[in-house]
Amino acid sequence: MNPRTAPRRRVERKTTHSEAETFRLAAELARGFKGKEVVLLTGELGAGKTVFAKGIAAGLDCQDHTQVCSPSYTLVNVYQGKFPIFHIDLFRLQDGSEIADLGLEDFLDEGVVIVEWAEKLGSPLEGIRVSIEIGTEDERKIQISF
Repeated sequence: MNPRTAPRRRVERKTTHSEAETFRLAAELARGFKGKEVVLLTGELGAGKTVFAKGIAAGLDCQDHTQVCSPSYTLVNVYQGKFPIFHIDLFRLQDGSEIADLGLEDFLDEGVVIVEWAEKLGSPLEGIRVSIEIGTEDERKIQISF
C-alpha cells in the first residue's frame, strides 16, 4: 500500500494515576464500540493490561466485570456483555505455531476481541492498539492508537 494513501491512525495519550482511573478510561472507550473491535494490549508485566480489559468489559455492560481475569492458563476467556467478549492472553505462548493453534481468526467479527501481550502476534492485526507503560508509583502512561 502506498504510504501516501494509507489511512492515518489517530493517537491519544493519557496518563492515569490509579487502577480505578485506568479502568474508567477503558470503560469509556468501550462504550463507543460497535461489537467487532479488536483491542491489542501491550505493556510489561504489571502494567495494567488486565485492568484495562476489565474496564472494557464494564463499558460493554458485562454483568460481572469483577470475574474478568487474565486468561494466562486458559488462554481464552469468554464473557457476555452488550456483545460477546473474547479475552485472549498470549503471555505463556512461545512461538507463532502456538498462537496459530489458538484460532484467533475464529473470534474476529464474532464480538469484541481483547488480546493481552499482543506484541507476540507474528503477523500484524488491525485493531485499536493500547500501549501501557508504568510511570511513577500508580501512574500509567497509556497510548491508544485507532
